[in-house]
Amino acid sequence: MSGRRLLAIVELGGYPNFLPLYNRLGFDVEVVQSQRKARSHLKGTLPDVIVAEYNFQTDFRDRSSNLETLMAVLQRHPEIRLIVFYMEQHADKFAQFRARWSVYAGIPFPVTEKQVEKALRPLTGAT
Repeated sequence: MSGRRLLAIVELGGYPNFLPLYNRLGFDVEVVQSQRKARSHLKGTLPDVIVAEYNFQTDFRDRSSNLETLMAVLQRHPEIRLIVFYMEQHADKFAQFRARWSVYAGIPFPVTEKQVEKALRPLTGAT
């Protein structure tokens, strides 16, 4: 392993298990199922990459998605690269989110292994 760390936040899923890809690219991977667990994980370990889902939600009083609280943490760690999976029907909301926050790569559903590999490969140092 390269010592590069990846945190995968899988809240809803709906895409293939990319764990074999992450491992093949040399990442040490931690998988969590909620933003709460991700924030807790970040208190002890800072990954090089976070892969997460953008879930637009209108019922939040003070934010528009599941990622705003995570982004508050990531503001203090600009070296962490964030890759986000998003639904096409929320592309306009995701664009607004992306205008405000640093997102390394956005990948629309349906998410494929090829798309994820294309986003991750430059972060491995491999060509």
